[in-house]
Amino acid sequence: MQGFDPQTILPRIAAQGLERQEIRPGDWFDDDGMLMCGKCGEPRQGMVTVSAPMEGNPENKMTFKATRSCKCDRDKEAAEKQAEQNKKDMERVARLKKASLMDEKLREASFDSFQVTKYNARNLKLCRRYAEAFDEMVSKNQGLIFWGSVGTGKSFAAACIANHLLNRGVPVMMTSLVKLLELMQGGEEKESDIIARMNSAKLVIFDDLGAERNTDYALEKIYNIIDSRYRRKLPMLLTTNLTIDEMKDEEDRRYSRIYDRIFETCYSMQFTGPSWRKKEASRRFTEMEKLFDID
Repeated sequence: MQGFDPQTILPRIAAQGLERQEIRPGDWFDDDGMLMCGKCGEPRQGMVTVSAPMEGNPENKMTFKATRSCKCDRDKEAAEKQAEQNKKDMERVARLKKASLMDEKLREASFDSFQVTKYNARNLKLCRRYAEAFDEMVSKNQGLIFWGSVGTGKSFAAACIANHLLNRGVPVMMTSLVKLLELMQGGEEKESDIIARMNSAKLVIFDDLGAERNTDYALEKIYNIIDSRYRRKLPMLLTTNLTIDEMKDEEDRRYSRIYDRIFETCYSMQFTGPSWRKKEASRRFTEMEKLFDID
């Protein structure tokens, strides 16, 4: 820069920094007049030598007093940067969860809140392993299908996997095929855009397979959705109240070609045990009976 005189400018900037430097309680000056941190004991001021071309100075160097960061300053700066990064990470996770189409009641599902029983202990372990090894699962295009009767925890287990990945910043979508069909029929978003949005997710979870209407239109759209993931080698996770035999023995070609795609890439896990929904309904009923038992 024309007119830039390092011999004047650099010491001036350093002097301004020294004037603005806060002297904290406990700080002290050493024998050389350098400010020392009263907490960590490291210097907060020191002599700085910089390279600067100057006339009459063959070494092209100059030395002057300037501020410096002690351990306390460095730790504070690192903590502030980490806090800012954490804030950005949380905002990104919030955006991912909002875009996931997940039901509100499942957004807080986690492996830690999973109620372990003799019926689901093995499945919980497998779900956790799948989530922790997800990068490998993606590379192998390995999906899952949870099957079993109503209320056995299939959707909750799927949501645990989804939230584990979302909290790591992995894009996940979790929705029902019924809801997807409603979106396609609603006209607010093009079918191609919906499928493209799903294919931008590392994992898509289709909840409650088999609950959709068995019309030609619905089954054709479902096949296109699942086939799109299949062809792009993107993993999917499905939950269903159907049995494996019902799906494997399906004679209706409209269904069987859907199930063929699923079984080729998805490991099946059966969920058994008493219905959590019935158990929860019974608990709430008992609580209300106690509440209404007024003398």
